[in-house]
Amino acid sequence: MPLDCPETPPAPADPHRVVALVAPHQELYPVTSASAVFGYHGPDIPQHYSFRLCAEHPGSLSTTLGAPIQVDSGLDALDEADTVIIAGWTFTPSPAVLDAVARAHARGARVVAVAAGIFIPAALGILDGRRVSVHWELAADLAERHPRVVPDGTVIYVDDGDVATAGASAATLDLCLHQVLQEHGAAYAMRVGRQLAAGPHREGCQRQYPPLPTAGPMPDSLAPLLEWLLTRLPEQITVEDMAARSGVSPRTLTRQFADQLGVPPGRWLLERRLAASRALLEETDLPVETIATRVGLSSAVNLRRRFHTALRTTPAAYRRSFR
Repeated sequence: MPLDCPETPPAPADPHRVVALVAPHQELYPVTSASAVFGYHGPDIPQHYSFRLCAEHPGSLSTTLGAPIQVDSGLDALDEADTVIIAGWTFTPSPAVLDAVARAHARGARVVAVAAGIFIPAALGILDGRRVSVHWELAADLAERHPRVVPDGTVIYVDDGDVATAGASAATLDLCLHQVLQEHGAAYAMRVGRQLAAGPHREGCQRQYPPLPTAGPMPDSLAPLLEWLLTRLPEQITVEDMAARSGVSPRTLTRQFADQLGVPPGRWLLERRLAASRALLEETDLPVETIATRVGLSSAVNLRRRFHTALRTTPAAYRRSFR
């Protein structure tokens, strides 16, 4: 069951080349998540990326789904990659795999490691001294085998420029959308996310889900509240308003945000407002005062202050860069 679609139009002449390195017993979720972000999105969305798979031994590869995938490219595909995605790994990598990834990184390719895929860049030493996102189940093993790496088992991903790590497969979509945002701006990333019907993009500082308690019910998902908030960005909404919408106390809601998202409700809402302001700066000529009102930041002065604190730039400079 090949992942490539035969109806996909050819990529533009010089796209950013993303290559996912896969192996037998491959988990498909991180692979399909990366393909969904970096693949073809139809004629209405510019295609800035190309996506392909490679393996040490091309051919039919088994997956955790039980259905095989067909991989036609070998490790030499990494010699042309701009981004290498290591979508998990289930066994000790061979010298050939390590050498191919090392050559790609030395040439300037970005390496993105998901879940147990982190052990490949760690074995190469390119994570030494760096903070990385690691699944909480793997943190102790990583620390023992690679003591110079700084594991963080709480955040969902860490972007360190030439190397990025996602602690769990479920964070692959967020990390890939984050890369798109950094390279092509918030408006383009939001268009891709909407086309995928993805939930609100999560920042890397948001937390992995910790081990569930052995007793007691799981907390209800915050998704309905988050979607409700996204439709009401211009309104002045307090934590008390959010709590009333969710039918819980403000203290309980704050705890739910801390447990599930790793940030307080107010900070989450501010990040969404800043994302919306970035999109409007990129896609419209609206005055900063109007944008501030539309995203719920009240005034141009407040928007400029919040913008500078978060992005270390001004709305006008940001618009000049991305408009």
